Amino acid sequence: MSESIDIIEFIKQKSMKLFFFLLALLFFSNCTPTEKAKNLDYRQEMRNFVIEIGDYARNQDEDFIVIPQNGHEILLKESTENTVVAQQYLSAIDAIGQEDLFYGYEADDTPTPLESTEYITSLLDVAQEYNKPVLVTDYVKYPNLMDDAYSKNKQRNFISFSANSRELDRIPDHPLRLPNENALNIRSINDVQNFLYLLNYQHFETKKELLSTLANTNYDLIIMDAFFHDEVLQPLDLEQIRTKKNGGERLLVSYMSIGESGDFRYYWKPSWDQNPPSWLDEENPYWEGNYKVRYWQKDWKRIIYGDESSYTQKIIDAGFDGVYLDIIDAFYYFETKVESSAD
Repeated sequence: MSESIDIIEFIKQKSMKLFFFLLALLFFSNCTPTEKAKNLDYRQEMRNFVIEIGDYARNQDEDFIVIPQNGHEILLKESTENTVVAQQYLSAIDAIGQEDLFYGYEADDTPTPLESTEYITSLLDVAQEYNKPVLVTDYVKYPNLMDDAYSKNKQRNFISFSANSRELDRIPDHPLRLPNENALNIRSINDVQNFLYLLNYQHFETKKELLSTLANTNYDLIIMDAFFHDEVLQPLDLEQIRTKKNGGERLLVSYMSIGESGDFRYYWKPSWDQNPPSWLDEENPYWEGNYKVRYWQKDWKRIIYGDESSYTQKIIDAGFDGVYLDIIDAFYYFETKVESSAD
């Protein structure tokens, strides 16, 4: 009898050990970056991600355009002795985008503090030194302030767009004639002299209305969402807007967030609300339905690029000339988490 009791106790002990092992495994597979990834170089991980997206796309289209938005500290990196230019990253991108340079940093229609403008400009100048065009979006709706934003960007040789809505849901009716409006054929990002940034299609009842409205403009470059509501745009759709109203050809670039995930995107699974993947982090308190992601994890990267169902592949298949990558500055969020956990 005692022997059978010992056997039962032995099984219990083994079961408990297995239980705690599985519990620990579950914990560490879902732990936050501050618990598991303190040694990660979040800036280099973002550089790597952008480079990988570019490599994947250019294996199919050697002229594919890659434009990161914001977070341009990663243009520079620390070496053993000083700060140097991140050459491989710079080689992987074709231009850079920047929001709020002169208006909108603290609030829409509000001038950006001079010290912030000067600091950001110092980074944008690095890109310009390497012949990377700078696309600036200021958030301002009053005509006199829009004119001021265009003027200040022109002084810096930046390509400017004054957005009259933070939602990027409308085409401004000012100025009547676009800055540097032209009828030239725009074949590369270096030919671009003006651009439109339009992501939210809530004011367009149908795809046909959206396309006819865009076709009736003279922007050299349109940065837009690849999806009309839940439907990805098709090559025939893009052909309707590839020519400017005045007859010149233009470039079409798709927006894609790589530092946040959206619960409105085609790849989102309802089960993630209760059982989130390991790469999914906190919800952005300022943008409902958008979640920070651990962008260095393979499962998130597979959503963004790598096969026929990936976001980048859908953009390529639609016929876009490139991608406009948002939330590049996600590295701030994770650096701050690490610093907070260390205090």
